[in-house]
Amino acid sequence: MIGVILLCALVVFLFALGLTSLLRARRNEADERIRSRLGALAAADANAENVELLVRRQMSDVPWFNRFLEQMRWAANLSRLVAMSKAPGTPGLYLLMSASLAITGVYSLYLFTGGLLGAGTVGVIMAYLPIAWLKRRKNKRMDRFQAQLPEALDLLARALKAGHTFGGGMRMVADEFEDPIGSEIRQTIDEINYGMDADRALDSLMKRVECPDLKFFVVSVNIQRETGGNLAEIISNIARLVRERFQLHGKIKVLSAEGRISALILILLPFAVAGILYVINPGYMSLLWTTELGRTMAVSAACSMALGAFVIRRMIKIKV
Repeated sequence: MIGVILLCALVVFLFALGLTSLLRARRNEADERIRSRLGALAAADANAENVELLVRRQMSDVPWFNRFLEQMRWAANLSRLVAMSKAPGTPGLYLLMSASLAITGVYSLYLFTGGLLGAGTVGVIMAYLPIAWLKRRKNKRMDRFQAQLPEALDLLARALKAGHTFGGGMRMVADEFEDPIGSEIRQTIDEINYGMDADRALDSLMKRVECPDLKFFVVSVNIQRETGGNLAEIISNIARLVRERFQLHGKIKVLSAEGRISALILILLPFAVAGILYVINPGYMSLLWTTELGRTMAVSAACSMALGAFVIRRMIKIKV
C-alpha cells in the first residue's frame, strides 16, 4: 500500500513539474526576437562567450533539473530536436512526460498481468511516445520546408535578375514566405546583419534545417563567392533540380503506397484479432498474461513483430 502511494505521489510530482515547465515556457514574440538577435551576436562577435551566457537555450525551467541536463551530452540532441520541431516547452518537459508515461505504463500493466518483462516493454514504448511526437512534428516541418524551397529559390533568382543584392533577395524570401522557410531565412538575415559572414550564416541555416536539397543551394552560393559566376542562373538551375527531385520523391511515394498500407495492415491485424478474441472468449486470451508460457509467447511475438516492422520499413523506404 505504501508503494502505491509513493508511486502515485511520484507521478503527480512529475506531472506538476511538466505543467509548470510548459506554462513558464510561454514567451512573448519580442523576447524571442531579442534572444535570437543576441544569439547572432554571440556567433559573430569577439565577446561571444559573454553573450552566450544570456542566450543559452535552457533545458528546463526547473533550475536543478536544468543543471543536470546541461551535463548530459544526449540532452543536446533532444534540445536540437525540440528546436527543429518548433514545439512548445523545453527538453526537460518532454523528459518529464516520458518518465511519467513510463512509470504509469509499467505500474498499470504490472498490476494487470503481474509480468515484469511485459510491463517493462510497455513502459519503454510509453516513454518513447513524446519523442515520437517531436520527431513527427519535426518531419512535417522539414517536409514543408522542402516543399517551399523551390519557390523560394525561384523568387531569389528573380530578385537577383532584377538587380537586387543577395541580402535583399533573401529579405524578400523571408517577407513573402511563411514558416518554416520564412522564419529560418529571417534568422539567417539577422545573423548576417549583425556581422556574421554569409558563409557561416548559411552553414548555420543548414545545421538548423534537416533538408538535403538545401545543401545544393548553400554549397553553390559558397563556391560562387570564391570563383564568381552568374549567381541568378545558378540558383535558378538549383530550383529546377530541387523541384524535379521533389516530384520524383512524390512519384516514389505513390508507387510505394501499397507496400506501406500492407505493412500497416500486417502490424495492426494481430492486435485486432487479439482484441476480438478477448471480447468473444476472455478466458482463452487471458492465458497470454496469466501463465508463464503465455507471457513468453506474447513477448516473443512482440519481438518478432518489431523485427518484421523494421524489415518492412527498410524495404519500402526508398531514398531519392
